[in-house]
Amino acid sequence: MISRKSPAQIEKMARAGEIVAGCLEMMKEMCRPDVTTAELDRAAESFIREHGGIPTFKGYRGYPASICASPNEMVVHGIPGSYRIAGGDIVSLDVGVTLKGWVGDSALTVEVGDAGKLAERLMEVTEASLWRAIAKCRPGNHLGDVSHAVQEYVEANGFSVVRTLVGHGIGRKMHEEPQIPNYGTAGAGPELREGMVFAIEPMVNAGSHKVVVGDDHWAISTADDCLSAHFEHTVAVTAAGPRVLTARAGEENKSLEAASLVW
Repeated sequence: MISRKSPAQIEKMARAGEIVAGCLEMMKEMCRPDVTTAELDRAAESFIREHGGIPTFKGYRGYPASICASPNEMVVHGIPGSYRIAGGDIVSLDVGVTLKGWVGDSALTVEVGDAGKLAERLMEVTEASLWRAIAKCRPGNHLGDVSHAVQEYVEANGFSVVRTLVGHGIGRKMHEEPQIPNYGTAGAGPELREGMVFAIEPMVNAGSHKVVVGDDHWAISTADDCLSAHFEHTVAVTAAGPRVLTARAGEENKSLEAASLVW
């Protein structure tokens, strides 16, 4: 069953989302050569707690850190540690914050220096697929419209969507119903209704869609060692259209821009 949130509850989620957005902006600025992912994690936890939030990931099913930091061929769930970011890397950063019992969740991929044209195109396509999916988050559409929007755009641009990992509903818990694959059939699945809130998160590979799990049983990487990118937002379905609860500075109009491409 897909739970629906009241306008007041969505406002509470938006407050958590503001902390998520600020934390990602802070880490994006920190992503420079020689910075370790452990340093990013410590800074993120401090930021979240200083703003009154709780790092949602820390302790979740035993996860030991406040963020996920996944460089280059790593898709998601990279545990921060001694890895030093280098020029030419791309690094996916994923953050969840709980504030007064409500959760926000968002991710982005950062280019450090010049990662090359393939990496830049991969990031552009992944982020654009997210906004195309967000544009579908309107009452009367179906969940399959969201999934299809990601797959159609990604594959038309020569990349592949990871099939064994999904987006999800979100609210009082980080992971709620439904699961949201990054592939699917337009018009299929549950009808979207006002008050539903989703974490939509395209995970896109430059090569095959296949992935492998690391020795730490957390990190998930591409099976062919090709690059991967990850973008995510927490989005509410409202009568006025999609509301991005984790929008960062400068993203306020992206949903409308994406909508103009889709419709």
